[in-house]
Amino acid sequence: MSSRNFTALKTIWIKECTRFLRIWVQTLVPPAITMSLYFVIFGSLIGERIGQMGGFTYMEFIVPGLIMMSIITNSYSNVSSSFFSAKFQRNVEELLVAPVPTWVVIFGFVGGGVARAMLIGIIVTCVSMFFVDVQIHNFIVIVVTLILTSTLFAMAGLVNGIYAKTFDDISVIPTFVLTPLTYLGGVFYSLTLLPDFWQMVSQINPIVYMVNGFRYGFLGVSDINYLVALGLLVGFNLLLYITAYRLLKKGVGIRS
Repeated sequence: MSSRNFTALKTIWIKECTRFLRIWVQTLVPPAITMSLYFVIFGSLIGERIGQMGGFTYMEFIVPGLIMMSIITNSYSNVSSSFFSAKFQRNVEELLVAPVPTWVVIFGFVGGGVARAMLIGIIVTCVSMFFVDVQIHNFIVIVVTLILTSTLFAMAGLVNGIYAKTFDDISVIPTFVLTPLTYLGGVFYSLTLLPDFWQMVSQINPIVYMVNGFRYGFLGVSDINYLVALGLLVGFNLLLYITAYRLLKKGVGIRS
């Protein structure tokens, strides 16, 4: 990487990080409060009635899924809103005319989403420690899954931001796609509780693999082979990167 490209990448990344840190009350505090409510309601109140799941207390079982849920939501929303705002304010054109490669623009925006997701992941993990003793089975799997998942949804948010024509467009996917897939992604239950048919249907849901891969890193148990989950994450990341790269190269939603 040339020094010019490195400077451009660092500048975009710092700008993206400064953007969400400047309004930390809106970007970092709400996930902590929301997850605390989940821990209290689903963990402490309902969890006592459910008992154990997968050989662990219900609270221990849902912690990895809740952390992953906050990572998915925030990495996606950070990049989609940021890129669309740049389009709306017409300052994205400065990037198009600057001698900056397309991949630098992609990784600059995605890097900001990943940074926010990782920071929120740490915050939610710290919050969970007030309710349960957090276990770590494989730290490397946790970190790799976190980075791949946050990168994946940050790039998905970038694609959404490229296509979006109004502010309403950037909320459609989180509301009607991400939220249902997340709640049906094994965050609050084990797939083994489902009938065989619905277990097969659930395996179509990509978030199932992310949640279970992350859960394996914490607890050492998973409904799906964690290596398969990591492989799918790598594949989806490559697919979305190619998609985002071609869209930016063609100027879709920007030059038109």
